[in-house]
Amino acid sequence: MQATAKDLRFHTKEILESISRGEEVIITYRGKPHARLIPFHTEEKNDSLINPLRGIWKDHKENEDVYAYIDKLRKRREYDR
Repeated sequence: MQATAKDLRFHTKEILESISRGEEVIITYRGKPHARLIPFHTEEKNDSLINPLRGIWKDHKENEDVYAYIDKLRKRREYDR
């Protein structure tokens, strides 16, 4: 997306909303690009930093069918009683 310096001044909210959706905005002044606005990603949004164990079972062949695996675990509990 491109916006002029005047657009930035008068439509700041709309430009920030488009940036928050992941768009990149090029700010032009007198027809020439002067700035690039990109989303600022914090560490909280990066799930791999929040939970380092996420995806640890992704290559585990027994869990390819998650529902069958859960049913198998539940059946064990029923018989253990």
